[in-house]
Amino acid sequence: MTQPAPEFDAKRILIVLHGSIGDVTRALPLAAMLRKKFSQTFLAWSIEPACFPLLQRNRAIDEIILFDRAHWWKGAGKFLARVRAGNFDLVLDLQRHFKSGFISWWSGARQRIGFNRRDSKELNWLFNNRHIPAYGDEIAKIEHYLKFADYLGMERSPLEWNFNLTAEEEISVERQLGRNGRAFAVLIAGARWESKRWFPAQIAQCAEYLRRAHDLDAVLLGGANDQDVANEACALAGVSLINLVGRTSLREAIGVIQRARLAVGPDTGLMHIAAAVRTPVVSLWGATRPQRTGPYGFGDLVIQGTAPCVPCERRKCSIGRVCMRSITAEEIGGKIRNALDRNAREPISHAGGG
Repeated sequence: MTQPAPEFDAKRILIVLHGSIGDVTRALPLAAMLRKKFSQTFLAWSIEPACFPLLQRNRAIDEIILFDRAHWWKGAGKFLARVRAGNFDLVLDLQRHFKSGFISWWSGARQRIGFNRRDSKELNWLFNNRHIPAYGDEIAKIEHYLKFADYLGMERSPLEWNFNLTAEEEISVERQLGRNGRAFAVLIAGARWESKRWFPAQIAQCAEYLRRAHDLDAVLLGGANDQDVANEACALAGVSLINLVGRTSLREAIGVIQRARLAVGPDTGLMHIAAAVRTPVVSLWGATRPQRTGPYGFGDLVIQGTAPCVPCERRKCSIGRVCMRSITAEEIGGKIRNALDRNAREPISHAGGG
């Protein structure tokens, strides 16, 4: 049986987790817990540029070490030199791949904690000298990350994300929304995996329902790759939509989601951000499993599509995303009502993003 890590006074800690947006969002509460246990410790996080905005202005993190994967041949040497120069004595390898394992080992840290051999990939476990127990993929990912806190004997305090937008970012969010104070819902237009995406017609129907039944505007969010879906949804909808897809930074998107009454969308990073800022999120599932990667605290608002192959865990679908197409407007409407009822019963302050 794996023994707990020994008690020691860690002076310099490195977290290694480069992406995705959803994974980094779910792991962020660990930083706040580490800060509470090791209040005088220097805490760094190794990450890639796409997820860098999630860590900005986080008071628990002293340094963000960037690895530019897109131009790795130019910056790898400098990146590795910075990791080694950090003189870290504790590394938490939260990625469980070969690359993160190598970074953990390269740091030279005396204690390098990673996933159990049975839960890691690409020989990751070989690079770390301590491992949390095996839990498999039956527990939620956020819970899997929190097992590192348990391993270190840390108390499970209320989870904190602490996105902490600047005044300039808040002003930019208000300017982009330009809603004159009208209440709205966020519709997340797409997802990185083609198999996870819902359809433009579903987005349009959802926007129409929000206006008709709840007098809510619909604000579309997503990345540049989701613009075609968003444009088609706008063309199909019988109501006007505020289309911010590809027009916000990630931090501005956080600000938009914080202001929303609720969010609706598939398994993607913005879904996890909605859960983090306590905006109720109706999540739509097909290719992946909400039991593993569902939004923290909003399991009651999950809608699971149906198909013989669910969940396939494939990035691309060869049968037209039957599972996502099976999700009806009535099902989405019912969960929206539940989300709004929940808001009415439990008013939530979104200030500070935590």
